[in-house]
Amino acid sequence: MNGSIPLETVPSSASLSSPFPGDFTAAGDVGSTDWSTSYHGLSTQAFSKDIANILLAPVDDMDIEMKPDGLIYLPEIKYRRVLNKAFGPGGWGLAPRSETNVGPKVVSREYALVCQGRLVAVARGEQEYFDPSNIPTATEGCKSNALMRCCKDLGIASELWDPRFIREFKAKHCVEVFAEHVPTKKKKKLWRRKDQPKFDYPWKE
Repeated sequence: MNGSIPLETVPSSASLSSPFPGDFTAAGDVGSTDWSTSYHGLSTQAFSKDIANILLAPVDDMDIEMKPDGLIYLPEIKYRRVLNKAFGPGGWGLAPRSETNVGPKVVSREYALVCQGRLVAVARGEQEYFDPSNIPTATEGCKSNALMRCCKDLGIASELWDPRFIREFKAKHCVEVFAEHVPTKKKKKLWRRKDQPKFDYPWKE
């Protein structure tokens, strides 16, 4: 591994010895690839049908969460589970392609998603923070955000970017309610899933 990449960011695919569950075999010494600059393997061939079926499987409505502002999303751990099911633990990894950029309020860094020794996507992750002591946590959030964005290129949970799906999901599973901010008494409309508890604090229905 090129010395310019921090040791903690060595992609887990570097130790890949056998494919899972498809029949693709990585060529060459994957461990010698500098993923901070390389596009090795990009679009060289499609993944096997078994892998594609896992990546493109319809998202389970029960896995989808909703933010109070009405944005629906899939928790980051769900993306990791799909990747682990498709490629096997150790068959994929995130490699940084830039230094961590720490701004006044936002941490960002560019990552590459590598699967079975091949680069499949590049995205910049972002995460807000409100106190300098939270920068380490924001750095992890930045990595998770990059993973989610990279997974779009593999078609994972692609429905979450489909306007028609979003409208139908919100109509079926979500509700918009009036809530009051307990400390300030300010009222505001917020979204939640119908099967989730009512807002309690700091916003209360």
